[in-house]
Amino acid sequence: MPRRLINRGLGGLRAGQGRPLAGAIALLLAGALALPGDGPVPTLRLDLFDTYQSLLPRTRRSGPVQIIAIDEAALKAYGQWPWPRTRLADLITDAAAQRPLAIGLDIMMPEADMTSPEALAARVVSPALSMELLALPANDALLAAAMRRAPVVLGAAGFNHPAPSTSAALRVWPLREQGGAALNHVRRYPQALASLSLMQAAASGQGLLSADLEKGIVRRAPLVAAIGDSLLPSLAMELLRVATGAEALEVTLDAHGVAAVSVGDLHVPTLSDGSVWVNFSAPAPARYVSALDLMEGRLEPGALENKIVIVALTGLGLMDYKTNARGDFLPGVDVHAQLIESFFDGSFLRRPDWMRWAELACFGVLALALIAAMPRLRLAWSLMLAAGMCAGVGGAGAALFMRGWLFDAAAVLAALTAVGLSLLASMLAAAVRARKRSDRALQLARESAAKAAGELGAAHRIQMASLPVAASAFPGELRFSLDALLEPAREVGGDLYDFFMLDRDRVFFMIGDVSGKGLPASLFMVVAKALSKSIALRGAADMAVFMKHANRELVRENPEMLFVTSVAGILDASSGEVLLCNAGHDAPRRLRVDGGVERLQAADGPPLCVMDDFDYPVQRYLLQAGECLCLSTDGITEAMDAHGQLYGNERLDLLLASQARLPGAADGQFRTGAIAAPAVDEALGAAGASIPSAVVSAVREDVRRHVGAAAPSDDLTLLVLRWNGASAEKA
Repeated sequence: MPRRLINRGLGGLRAGQGRPLAGAIALLLAGALALPGDGPVPTLRLDLFDTYQSLLPRTRRSGPVQIIAIDEAALKAYGQWPWPRTRLADLITDAAAQRPLAIGLDIMMPEADMTSPEALAARVVSPALSMELLALPANDALLAAAMRRAPVVLGAAGFNHPAPSTSAALRVWPLREQGGAALNHVRRYPQALASLSLMQAAASGQGLLSADLEKGIVRRAPLVAAIGDSLLPSLAMELLRVATGAEALEVTLDAHGVAAVSVGDLHVPTLSDGSVWVNFSAPAPARYVSALDLMEGRLEPGALENKIVIVALTGLGLMDYKTNARGDFLPGVDVHAQLIESFFDGSFLRRPDWMRWAELACFGVLALALIAAMPRLRLAWSLMLAAGMCAGVGGAGAALFMRGWLFDAAAVLAALTAVGLSLLASMLAAAVRARKRSDRALQLARESAAKAAGELGAAHRIQMASLPVAASAFPGELRFSLDALLEPAREVGGDLYDFFMLDRDRVFFMIGDVSGKGLPASLFMVVAKALSKSIALRGAADMAVFMKHANRELVRENPEMLFVTSVAGILDASSGEVLLCNAGHDAPRRLRVDGGVERLQAADGPPLCVMDDFDYPVQRYLLQAGECLCLSTDGITEAMDAHGQLYGNERLDLLLASQARLPGAADGQFRTGAIAAPAVDEALGAAGASIPSAVVSAVREDVRRHVGAAAPSDDLTLLVLRWNGASAEKA
């Protein structure tokens, strides 16, 4: 559809058409944006926030956490897990010797140590040996003693259903609640898997290790949750409590739920369920040290001093690996470490409840601006306005993320796109109505012009006489054959075709359709044909140069602001190579020697006279001997019968396929390569000369049968070019 017709549709919107529909859609979308939670399209929002995390990772400004990894090296040196609790006690003692602020255990020990002396005593046969073993202290007691001497925080995992070794009761340290009851809002686990009560009694604190995955990805983690009816902080918050020496964590609630979790001077804003969005940094190997290095004394003295230490399993077969919002596949303990880091650096990610109202306000302002401005602007300016809005919203979302605010630019942009598309649909509908009105007016003009039948008859004779005659255009030429047809819908029409030799081997051909019909289109058709031939014969054999020059000349000679859809090409008769340029026209068809019909590449440039200076791409094809190119105007596919049924592309393809077989080629022997190439070329040259004429005749008769008694709705133009082969030289 030409730009001026689309802009005419925009003119229709200036009268108020389309705005009520866009307004109603905007109201519906505003209601969706106001929904709490993750919005009407959660995946879109989460993907956007993940993209922010990937492109704008948190910068590590401090390193308060050190992870002691029980990795492959440690397991190889001390044996596979589980280790005797005495070895774990030694690990805690070695870590505590460097005076860390707190030591977290991302390890759960719900059962007694089976390597402990009392466990071995139950399995030995000798009573004397059993008595000696029972006299030794239990491994679990030794570990508990080591934990009492160090600021140890145990980890516990929440379970939704009872499982072996889980319980609803565990030791918790008090949390102070302000403004309400947190149990009504936080994530609740009926049961938990925790360490033995002996160890819980010896520890300085206990924190939750669990975080709900969202389609396998860790994006949010609870700072406070519930095990049964008891509130339990996360491991990260409990480590901070123990590290700062605070007596209790403080949970602040408001009308929406949990508002913040505080410890000492640290005040962490949360979502209403007590969770936070984790602000991830890029992977940092410096967070990890091997337990082997610590226990072998290879760790630099003071490496753990005033640090928060987390002991975690990372060895093969013991991995608790998770994918975070950045797409990094890291141990689960990394989430706790990154939480503490972000708290130390003040790099919180916040999405308070009022953020959805801010998004709604942003959408409302921009949608009103779009509805008010778009109908008053031309199409190009409207698109620029929409693009500017999208860039502004996207940039604002990224800028806010860098400051710790999660603004859902994706939902706002999706809603704005829907409003813009509704306006565009109304615009196109107005354009269609305008085009129909224009067509009706043109029809009245044709009826009036029919009174001047003599003048139009003369114009018809002149127009048809300007077209070349295929039968006499290439005397003695056997390498290719060609035929063409132009039947105007009225006395004169706006379609055109042309063909002529550029030199001994190259034949130029083209087909076109001038916008509109009647006398103006026919006059412009003659001008277009004459200018095109003149440019081609002046030496513009390069197809791209030809189309560019033809477009430029036609724009200069176009007082009526018409445009032309056209396909022009050059066939090298010595090789079968075809160069094509398509300026907004229907795609040509290739009639293969196997009887198939292939639609070539669609238009890759606007019609002539639409853009003043456009570089048209060149399409290149190589015909096989016996293959045809079929170029047609829309007067064929859009030919209508008395009931308004179109002839259509499918019927044309079926008809061309039925004509593609070679005369006398039994069982497709020419197509299968059953005979030698020279014989094929000779047969193609002899039998193929009449193929284009047969195709043109078949199409014309089939379209006439389809149209029947109905008046022609458009000019009917067809050009068929067949390459017979390089060996079929001139006679």
